Amino acid sequence: MKKNKITTLMGEARIASATSVDVTTKSKTETLKAKHIILATGARARELPGLEADGDLVWTYKHALTPSRMPKKLLVIGSGAIGIEFASFYNTLGTDTTVVEVMDRILPVEDAEISAFAKKQFEKQGMHILEKAMVKKLDRAKGKVTAHIEQAGKTTTETFDTVISAVGILGNVENLGLEDMGIAVDRSHIVTDAYCRTSIPTIFAIGDVAGAPWLAHKASHEGVMVAELVAGKTPHPVRPETIAGCTYCHPQIASVGYTEAQAREKGHEIKVGRFPFIGNGKAIALGEPEGLVKTIFDKKSGELLGAHMIGAEVTELIQGYVIGRQLETTEQDLMETVFPHPTLSEMMHESVLDAFDQVIHV
Repeated sequence: MKKNKITTLMGEARIASATSVDVTTKSKTETLKAKHIILATGARARELPGLEADGDLVWTYKHALTPSRMPKKLLVIGSGAIGIEFASFYNTLGTDTTVVEVMDRILPVEDAEISAFAKKQFEKQGMHILEKAMVKKLDRAKGKVTAHIEQAGKTTTETFDTVISAVGILGNVENLGLEDMGIAVDRSHIVTDAYCRTSIPTIFAIGDVAGAPWLAHKASHEGVMVAELVAGKTPHPVRPETIAGCTYCHPQIASVGYTEAQAREKGHEIKVGRFPFIGNGKAIALGEPEGLVKTIFDKKSGELLGAHMIGAEVTELIQGYVIGRQLETTEQDLMETVFPHPTLSEMMHESVLDAFDQVIHV
């Protein structure tokens, strides 16, 4: 910031007009004028009534990042990326870990096949997973929390020493003057167009406050795009369907584009390819033979609609498919590409070949 001669004010800001912001610091309130305003206020953990975090027995993801102690018996409420990452992390360190998910499967935004594979691996590691379940109440006492968990119409109780609430996030939209300006907000997130413009053309919103996907790399790229736009350039918009989602659990999970169900819902006639890690020499040599690469193509055009992976280093591998989506790659392009051997990336090639009945090593 200093190197680029950016003036920084530590205070509270409120939009005063389409081209001005009132900033209140410890000593004064001043009005800053500009041709454009960019809102990047981020988001915070969503808290459900009765399950609020206290930083002691019940944590949000922020508390879990800087824990005051090592949990012995942990309950994680919610199995999205944040919940699963912390559940996997603490379970790997030896914590007796239980995950409760209200939906019919963990990792509900991922492809159903990947979710099922992940559940199997987590349970093999000793994690307890409850799907179609809900934490109705938490009774807090000294050093322990008793959770009332409802599943299949029955409510049971279980005691934990720590609870992590990971039930989503809320955009930080309060006290910014959005209502006064008539800037549209939908379920705590600022509504924007493809170029991150709000309902007022001179005001932009980027990152988590602008909605899904809630990913650091998406937020950063939006910042670059908007900076180029206000500088008079013509950048390409950030398209959510070409942004990779990565979950840093063990095994890792990564995806881009549509799931199999989404592709069918959108009317595509599809071809699906799969390749297991056990069929890859590098994965076996690494001692990581558990995993799967899945690719989804439009049958008529050969367009790569989606790619979904679980296993060692898939958060690194996924970028190959991301580039493919960005360049509108077809199955023929991918099948004719030579992948180096021995590498994990060969599985990406094999999965494409499998979708079109040309797979060799399975």
